[in-house]
Amino acid sequence: MKERFDPLNGSIAHVLECLGEGWSMLIIREAFFGIRRFEDFQSHLGIARNILTARLKKLVANGILERVPIKPGAKRHHYQLTIKGKELMPMLIALTQWGDRWIYGEGNEPVVFRDRELGEPIAPICVCNSRGKPLKPREIMPTPGPGANDKARERLEELQQLAMQIEAERKHKEQQERSASPA
Repeated sequence: MKERFDPLNGSIAHVLECLGEGWSMLIIREAFFGIRRFEDFQSHLGIARNILTARLKKLVANGILERVPIKPGAKRHHYQLTIKGKELMPMLIALTQWGDRWIYGEGNEPVVFRDRELGEPIAPICVCNSRGKPLKPREIMPTPGPGANDKARERLEELQQLAMQIEAERKHKEQQERSASPA
C-alpha cells in the first residue's frame, strides 16, 4: 500500500485494497451463505465470468477464500472461506445494518439476520470498550500502534490534539449554556 494513498498506513486502506469493490464483498457474502462453486456464484450474482474469475483469484491470493478440490485428486475445485475470511462476518453484518437503516429504512430491510437457535434478529453491531460498554465516536481515540511509521505517529498526534481542542470547546459551550439558562 502506497503511503500517498493512506499516510496513516492503516488497516482500512489495506482492507480496501483487498476487498474495496462491490463484487468481492458480494462474493464473500455468498460464501457465508454457503455458495462454493464458480457456477453458483455466477448464477446467484449475475456476474460476468471474467470478473468473477479475477475477483476469486484476488480473494484467494489475499487468503480470504481458498480453492479446494471437490474430492481428492479432482481437477474441479470449489471455494471456501478461510479463517481470515470468516472473520469478515462482523463487517458484513455492520454494512448490512447500516444499509438497512440509512438506505432502506426501518421496516424495509431486504435481509434480516437471525440467531439460528432463538430465531430472533441479531443485535445491532456496536463498538464497545474492553468492559463491554458501548462507545460513541467521540469516546474513541486513534493512537499509534506498534506498526505505526513516523508519518502515522505525527498524524495521530495531530488528531489527538484536535480531539482535545474539540472536547474543550464542547465543554466550554455546555458551561456557557448552563450559565445562560435561568435557575
